[in-house]
Amino acid sequence: MGRRFDIPEFYRSPIVSTLKLARSSADQRKKDLAPTFLRVGPVEFILARHFGFCFGVENAIERAYRALHENPGSRVFLLSEMIHNPHVNADLARRGIRFLRTPEGEPLISFDELKPEDIVIVPAFGTTVELFEQLAAIGVDITRYNATCPFVEKVWKRAEQLGEQGYTIIIHGKHSHEETRATFSHAKITAPSLVIRDVAEATILASYISGERTPDGFEGDFAGRYSPGFNPKQDLIRIGVVNQTTMLASETLEISNLLKLSMHRTYPENSQHHFADTRDTLCYATSENQDATLALMKHQADLAIVVGGYNSSNTSHLVELLEQHVPTFYIKDEGEIISESEVRHLDLHSMQVKMTQNWLPRSDISAQNPLRVLMTAGASCPDSLVDRVIQRVCEILGARDRLDAAVSQTLSDFSVIAENPLVAPLD
Repeated sequence: MGRRFDIPEFYRSPIVSTLKLARSSADQRKKDLAPTFLRVGPVEFILARHFGFCFGVENAIERAYRALHENPGSRVFLLSEMIHNPHVNADLARRGIRFLRTPEGEPLISFDELKPEDIVIVPAFGTTVELFEQLAAIGVDITRYNATCPFVEKVWKRAEQLGEQGYTIIIHGKHSHEETRATFSHAKITAPSLVIRDVAEATILASYISGERTPDGFEGDFAGRYSPGFNPKQDLIRIGVVNQTTMLASETLEISNLLKLSMHRTYPENSQHHFADTRDTLCYATSENQDATLALMKHQADLAIVVGGYNSSNTSHLVELLEQHVPTFYIKDEGEIISESEVRHLDLHSMQVKMTQNWLPRSDISAQNPLRVLMTAGASCPDSLVDRVIQRVCEILGARDRLDAAVSQTLSDFSVIAENPLVAPLD
C-alpha cells in the first residue's frame, strides 16, 4: 500500500516529511527500526522510525476533501470526527462540513434533518450496522464517501468468519470507542459477542470459562458490553478473539494467550476446538508505530514527547509504552509548550489535562550536553504538527535558527549511510 494520497500539502512538512522520505528511500522494505537523530545545538530529537498519518487516515482525509471539492453548494456531513485529531476536524468544519454525532455517539444533528441529496461521509472508524440502515432508509448514498479503514473492515470480515464457524466473538477494545462500537455491531449479527477492555477483564472472563464464577455475576461484570441473549454458560464454550485495530499489540497477545490457556485447562483433550487461534488483527501501521516506539526506548533520553489528539486510542498506547522508560508528555500541539518551565499535557492516569512546572529535567542544557528528546506521534497526527512541536522546543532553547542546518546535516548522514551500509547512524 505505497499509494500517495491526494491530501492538502499543509498536512505535510519540510522537516518530518523530508526526513521520512529519506528514510523510506534508504529502507524501502521498512526493516530498519532505528530512530532518526536530529541534532539542533542544545537539543537532540530522537524520532521514531514510524509515526504519523497511516493508510487509513490518509484515505479518509482524501475522501473528505474530495467530497467538499466535488459537491459545491451541497450540504456535506460527517457521521462523527473524521479521525481523532482536533486540527484535522477543525479544518474540515471551517470548510463547511458538519458533524452528525459526537465521538461517543451522541447526536449533534438529528437524522430527521437529512435529505437524500445530502452528502454523508463515513469516517475512518466505520460505523454501526444500525446507522448504515438509518441513512439508507433516508435515501442517503452512504457508499460514495465511505472512508472506513480497510483494516477495520478486515476485522469485521474476520469476526464474520468466526461467527460462521460457530465461535463467540471476543473483542479486545474500548467499548465506547467508535471503532469498537462498529465492530461489535457487525460481529453480533453472526455470533454472540462481548467486548473486554484489558487483561484484568480477560482474567475475569477466564473464570467464567472455567466455571470458577457462576453466570449470575456476568451481567454485573460486563454490563452493556455483550450482545442480546448472551448466555455465558453456552456462549463461552467456543471463542475467538479480534480487536480494535489501535490497541496495544502486546496486550492483545497476552489476552489471547490467557484465554487460550483457560480453554486448554477447561477442555484439555480438545482445546483447539474451543479456541480459534486467530491471527493478530491489529493494523500494520499500529504494529509498525508500536514496534518503532519500542526501538526508540532502547536509547537513553531525558524525556519523551508524544503528539496527538487527546481522544486518540493509538496515541495513548504509545504514551503508555514510553512512560515506562522516561518522563513522557502527551501534547496535542505546540501550543501546549508554554515555556521552558511550563508544559500543558494529558495525564493518561487521571485523563485530565494538567500543567507541569519545571518539565525540562536539567539546568545544564548546552550544545556540549544537549537535551535528548524521544519523539513520536499518533496515526492521526499530521507531520506538519510534529514540525511545529520541534520548532517550538528549539525556540524555547534558543536554537530555532539552527534547525535548517540540522536537517541538512541529518539528510547528509543518510546519504553516507545509503552509499555505505557499514556506516552506522549517529547516536
